[in-house]
Amino acid sequence: QVQLVESGGGLVQPGGSLRLSCATSGFTFSLYWMYWVRQAPGKGLEWVSHIDKGGGSIYYADSVKGRFTISRDNTRNTVSLQMNTLKPDDTAVYYCNARNWAGNYWGQGTQVTVSS
Repeated sequence: QVQLVESGGGLVQPGGSLRLSCATSGFTFSLYWMYWVRQAPGKGLEWVSHIDKGGGSIYYADSVKGRFTISRDNTRNTVSLQMNTLKPDDTAVYYCNARNWAGNYWGQGTQVTVSS
């Protein structure tokens, strides 16, 4: 049974930091590209960042470049998103997503709210 479970969301003031984690099971984690995707209230899905299978190639949306850092641990089957200098526009549900030719799996999401 495939599972992706995000954690680490919450309420933070502008300028603050959060670290999201995604614990996975039920598939061969090291064979999947891992993505973070978010959905702000009333808006569609927005790609945030992704990392290749080995962690050697990393990509960020312009809106988060320089503030967010994605990483993965193939020994623990986890992917993380360190979010610094958070802005109100970062408020969204953040989803962990695993993709390759064999599958496309999603977590249930974790809420991040940036507000004073």
